[in-house]
Amino acid sequence: MIYYFPLQILALSGLEAFAVAFFSPVLLIISPLWKLANNKYILALLRLTMVGSVASYQAPNATLRILILAPGVCSSLVVQTVTWWSGNSLQRYNRIWGFILGKILLLVLRIWYTSLNPIWSCQTANTIILILGFIAAVERIYADSMKQEANKTGDAVKETIPRSNWLLSGAAFGSLMFLTLWIFGEVSLISRWAVSGHPHPGPDPNPYGGAVLLGLAHGVMLSFLSSSSITSFGWCLTGMASAAGLLYLKTWGAAIAGNILAVFTMCMWPRLTGRFVSCLHPGKAMSTAMFVYVLEIFFCVWCTAYKFVPGGIYARESSHLLLGIVMLFVGLDELIGSRKNLNCIFQVKSSHKPLFKQSEKYIKQFLWLFVGVGLLGLGLRYKAYEKKLGPGPSTRDFSAAIWPFRFGYDNEGWPNLEGSAVLLNQTGADFITILESDASKPFIGNIDPTMWLGEKLGFYTDFGPSTRDHTWGIMALSRYPIVKSSHHLLPSPEGEIAPAISMTVNFTGKLVDFVVAHFGNEEDDLDRKLQAIAVSNLLKNSSGQLVFLGYITSAPGSRDYIELIENGNVKDIDSMDNDRWCDYIMYRGLIRLGYARISHAGLSDSEVQMAKFRIPDDLDNYVDNNKIIIDPSQVPEDIHFNPRFGSYKDGHNYEHNHHFHMSTPKYFKQTRMRK
Repeated sequence: MIYYFPLQILALSGLEAFAVAFFSPVLLIISPLWKLANNKYILALLRLTMVGSVASYQAPNATLRILILAPGVCSSLVVQTVTWWSGNSLQRYNRIWGFILGKILLLVLRIWYTSLNPIWSCQTANTIILILGFIAAVERIYADSMKQEANKTGDAVKETIPRSNWLLSGAAFGSLMFLTLWIFGEVSLISRWAVSGHPHPGPDPNPYGGAVLLGLAHGVMLSFLSSSSITSFGWCLTGMASAAGLLYLKTWGAAIAGNILAVFTMCMWPRLTGRFVSCLHPGKAMSTAMFVYVLEIFFCVWCTAYKFVPGGIYARESSHLLLGIVMLFVGLDELIGSRKNLNCIFQVKSSHKPLFKQSEKYIKQFLWLFVGVGLLGLGLRYKAYEKKLGPGPSTRDFSAAIWPFRFGYDNEGWPNLEGSAVLLNQTGADFITILESDASKPFIGNIDPTMWLGEKLGFYTDFGPSTRDHTWGIMALSRYPIVKSSHHLLPSPEGEIAPAISMTVNFTGKLVDFVVAHFGNEEDDLDRKLQAIAVSNLLKNSSGQLVFLGYITSAPGSRDYIELIENGNVKDIDSMDNDRWCDYIMYRGLIRLGYARISHAGLSDSEVQMAKFRIPDDLDNYVDNNKIIIDPSQVPEDIHFNPRFGSYKDGHNYEHNHHFHMSTPKYFKQTRMRK
């Protein structure tokens, strides 16, 4: 939510200060406030505030949403701290395991919602979760009022629990929280870290996400085993090696390393959390954890958005340092801390062991129930998606579109995937490239728009470059099979990393190349110059039949435009359209049929551009259309753009609807030759 605001202005907005909500546990360092928070009435109020903040999704604007959400974050962390450090050993044990299983449950729900977090995906899901949360909060309030002796029992237990260093345990817990969010916040993330071009792109998010889910579950099961110093050291080395493998290996090698890291990560959760809650100072421990957690999230932002933040140059493309720091904190706590796992730490009385054994049994049953439901969801989605795919209808004509997407959020901060799917489907485009589409980042929501739109529309997909390459991502959606593709990082010595994809699509036996690219910012002149040269070389080396869809931040007739046209040997879809700045469609070896620009209506900050082409039967003997037509009745109906977007319109469309604008749609046909 915080990231939405700087996203709109490409700079820090000041609302990042709301991150201070994560530091509410620092208040619990003060003894009177700790006692106040333990009061059952105050705890009840905090629980209701926490649940009520879920309704922030239904607020009318983004600013009000963050104002409602912030108190909920504050309250949730205070409640978490109080409940993890209060009560008898069995209560604390079950609360912590509930938190861990909750992470698995969230992954399963996101599988059924195709990578979306259901609580922030739609009004209906948000309302249902709000009601369930309220019921759970009331149940906990009632349960607390019936257990007035819990704190006394808890105090007795505290005297027998071995103490941990609050600073190290706090830093390790915060790092583990971040690691889980960063890489395992959604089961498709490993695939997006490991992705490469076709025909060997690495594992698809579905069904490979099932392997990630199983890896996480096996990590939980391993945590029930006790360990020695030797096995802990070997296991830490394995975890660090798998993290390095995920970062540096390609495709399946990276995916296998990621799966091992999944086992390691979830295996650490009960062990590290057990040491964390055995710290003598809960306020200090949780405050340290949240400070490290927030710092690592901001570091993650700085690694990719370094161009727009102060001091960004020092964090540029430094995910390797971030991952190293995270693994170091986790590893140190495992090696230096107590060898006891969560079960051993709380099972301090032999009379309680049967109750703990029963809880452990239920924990394992719920774990595998969740995993089974998650695998079922993946299987059903996979079957439905496979049925939608096919060779596509036989045709000589096809359409291509480009759209800067803003990571799946509209101009008011709401998820826009449903609206995007409707818009893209109405365009009828056969090939679509969507820029700024890598939302597989923790500060954007760990969403996979490529997978979501591919499954929704029934299109083949390509995503790249890899999330670990620090670009904002490019998505390609194709109604027709993608034969091959390559992912490129364009020269970017000064600004943000510019991505590109070159690919070949099979239009029922006719192969057409596509090059899609997202150039750097206007102020980075050297970057744009080098990027134009690099892309022109890609265009020059492509086949005779080619479409370029690019975001090049230069005006028509500019240096970079000329570089692409002349050295790339391509033609502009409409060289008369001088009112463009970012999006361009160029082509070679094809016959142009139509060109349209469709207003964004607040769904993004940029319009959709679209072109229609015909594949000539003889590449060496064809004539391109050279006459512009604005009356659709003068061209065949089968090449008309969808009339749902209205008719020809000069100038911008400022109404809140999707409509043709900027002197489009235009059609092209040949000028008749006089005898």
